[in-house]
Amino acid sequence: MDKAAKKDAVASLNDVFANTSVVVVAHYAGLTVAQFQKLRREMKANGATVKVAKNRLAKIALEGTDVASISKLLTGPTLIAYSSDPVAAPKVATAFAKENDKLVILGGAMGTTALNPDGVKALATMPSLDEMRAKLIGLIQAPATKLAQLTNAPAGKLARVVQAYADKNAA
Repeated sequence: MDKAAKKDAVASLNDVFANTSVVVVAHYAGLTVAQFQKLRREMKANGATVKVAKNRLAKIALEGTDVASISKLLTGPTLIAYSSDPVAAPKVATAFAKENDKLVILGGAMGTTALNPDGVKALATMPSLDEMRAKLIGLIQAPATKLAQLTNAPAGKLARVVQAYADKNAA
């Protein structure tokens, strides 16, 4: 890798670290190519990305970013998973680590907060941003639906009483 390529790699990584909300660091030694491709596909399907970068270049890119606390985790064969959704990357990484014991989560960072492996797993159990939005919309719509049911109920009961009288008089 020549100097220009290294500068590009550092600039790309610095942009990633500055603009993502969560970063997960894991060891991947022992994963087969097929397993690594599966991990990439799962991450992409959930809106996250996986990168393998030289640790030295990643440490340089981390300088001055909010997630600089993960620099001590960058030893050995590490991968970096990141996403703009705070739970996407941890959720996929944790699920993949349960299936494949070769992927070992070392920790991560969410903004300025450093996460240990348990913190990443706890973050993975939280609902995603889309799930939270759906729940919020459901909570907002529930009172309107109940109000509509309550206003229609008396009219329906009155109509049934009138129909019963009409049926009684017709008989």
